[in-house]
Amino acid sequence: MSRVIRVVVVDDERLFREGIAGLVDAADDLDVVGTAEDGREGVEAVLAHHPDVVLMDMQMPVMNGIEATQEIRRASPEVQVVILTNFQYDEYVVPALRAGAAGYLLKDSTVTEVHQGIRAAAAGEAMLSPAVTRHLLDSLGPAMSTRQAAARAKVGELSERERAVVGLVATGVSNAEIARTLFMAEPTVKTHLTHAMVKLGVTNRTQAAILGHDAGLPDDAATT
Repeated sequence: MSRVIRVVVVDDERLFREGIAGLVDAADDLDVVGTAEDGREGVEAVLAHHPDVVLMDMQMPVMNGIEATQEIRRASPEVQVVILTNFQYDEYVVPALRAGAAGYLLKDSTVTEVHQGIRAAAAGEAMLSPAVTRHLLDSLGPAMSTRQAAARAKVGELSERERAVVGLVATGVSNAEIARTLFMAEPTVKTHLTHAMVKLGVTNRTQAAILGHDAGLPDDAATT
């Protein structure tokens, strides 16, 4: 039997919170261990219940989703946060991902997509709604020269293999696909990515992907 993933749901709308909690709990491998109605309660629920993944709303009273994500990642870095919100604009998406969110889903996602997003986060992968991905890529355009210089300085510390792995992570492919592309075993990919994340000073796959994109690693990979 596969490991059961423990989940906390944080949303200030009671009907939605209870509804999504029920839909998540219906999956055999997912277990909702707590709910909260604002970001501060969400942080407290994480400390009390020690979940694997938090489904986090964005706009809430007391403490919003970005602030709560930052608090959770500082206090419990092993806990992954997946944003589940109505807001798909880059002024929400990029700050949330930079705060440490492992995924960003919209509330019009299907139940299957929500389940997949939780499982991906628990496995160290990432999942973004297609509309969110488009906005994210658009938002990375302005002021790229400044960000690119800083990002390239960081990736300069990576080994050749680590750069290759991060470059492919930035294209959104899975570890299995990276392993096939680079002719590596999947555990080797995970090892290279873990070492790269430490060198880059990031805490999850999504942040590594953003930094790799800023540094132009996907473009570098395409020309080699």
